[in-house]
Parts: sequence; C-alpha cells; structure tokens
Amino acid sequence: MLPIRDLNPTGVFPILTIVIIAVNVYVFFLIQPQTEPDSTIFFYEQAAVACELTTGQPLDLPEIVDGECFTQNLGRQEFPDKNVWLSALVSMFLHGSVAHILFNMWSFWIFGNNVEEAFGRVGFAGMYLAAGVAATAGFVALNPSSTVPLVGASGAIAGVMGAYLVLFPRHSVLTLLGWFLIPLPAMFFLGFWFLSQFAISGAESNVAWEAHVFGFLFGVLLTLPLRTRLLARLGPELPPPPNYRRYRSY
Repeated sequence: MLPIRDLNPTGVFPILTIVIIAVNVYVFFLIQPQTEPDSTIFFYEQAAVACELTTGQPLDLPEIVDGECFTQNLGRQEFPDKNVWLSALVSMFLHGSVAHILFNMWSFWIFGNNVEEAFGRVGFAGMYLAAGVAATAGFVALNPSSTVPLVGASGAIAGVMGAYLVLFPRHSVLTLLGWFLIPLPAMFFLGFWFLSQFAISGAESNVAWEAHVFGFLFGVLLTLPLRTRLLARLGPELPPPPNYRRYRSY
C-alpha cells in the first residue's frame, strides 16, 4: 500500500513541515557522505547507537568490529568526543539511502501538514522531536546491546501518523493498491501500517520496527487527551470529503 495523498485540506500553510523536509534533504545530500566506507564511519560518529545510550559512552573499536556491547571500554574509543545523548536527535535527520529519505519525507508531507495545523507550529515541533526521542528510547529498551547506528526520521514520522489517526480517523487516504487508487479511511490505512510493523519484526531486515511502534504509540497517547482542544483550533469539525471513485493507473 502506497499513500498518494490524504483528502484533508488545511487552512494554513504548513511552513514547519516544509522546513523539516528541507533540513532532512539538505543533510542527506549536502552533509552525509554518499559512498562507503565514509558513510558508515559518519553514522558511527554521528548517529544514535543503542549500546552507547545504554552505557553512556561512545563505542570502542572491539565493540564496532565484533558487534558486541560491553559495560566497560576494552580499547580506544573511536569517537571520544561524540555526545551520545545528542546523537538521539541527530539520528532523526540522517537517512540510509535515497529510497529511505524519499519514502519518509513523502509520508511526512501527507500526514504532517494537518497535524501541524492542529498542534500549531511550536507544539508540532515539540511533538515531532519528542516522538523521535520516544521512538529511539523504545528501540534501545528492546535492543540495549545493539551496536548498529540507528538512522532515519521514521520514528518521529510514526508519531505524526499516530496523532493523525486520533485527530482525523474518518478522513480518507488515497492509496495505491496494485493498479488501483482507492480512498481508505485513515483508521484503516494507519491501522494496517501499524500492524504491518510486527510482520517486519519476523523478517530479516534492517528496519527498526520497534522505533516505528513506539513512535506511533507515543503520538496516539499524547494526542488522545488533547484531541478536543486540538480540533477546536480548527473550528467546527466538518465531515470528511466524499470518497473518490476508483481509478486505474497506467
């Protein structure tokens, strides 16, 4: 299922959503190295690593080479000046491939503008960053010994998607299914997306599904008690627009 757009117009220009997308694109294409081994070295130097957040200190060479996390350093730290706590924020603006950043930013554009309008720019910025940190914390809690750098905005975006589910469950998401464009209620699309993360957990992949799950749940739990107040910012709640007919793509 590939989301194309949501049928949920906004009344404000989503400047913060655009700024976040622009920062991610800028970092990926102009700051991150694009070739190996420089890109891997960059991730170890800048991105969050569960072992580092568990022990509170940067990895040393044996931990990187062997992929094992030790409570005490056994050798020279490769990046002794790394701030392991700041890396949890930095990771949210790093991506592993062009496909990775394109899919993340596309999903963020679809769901972010409406959530930004509901939360307001300051509240949206805080929610986005907090969701990303919560997603990283959830991953670390379940994988405390992982020595693999964690990169991507997926956890923060999952938080935005969770907030969207609470705020606009009946609004449709125009979704590509096979050769058809089908409007699915957000509750169905996002519910399926959330459940699909557990299917990924049983597969051999590099997807940090735990971060997706914790980020999504954070967005839901944060937004639920605020729903009435947030929707009041948007004025009287209107019924969702009529569904589009099915289209065959070609």
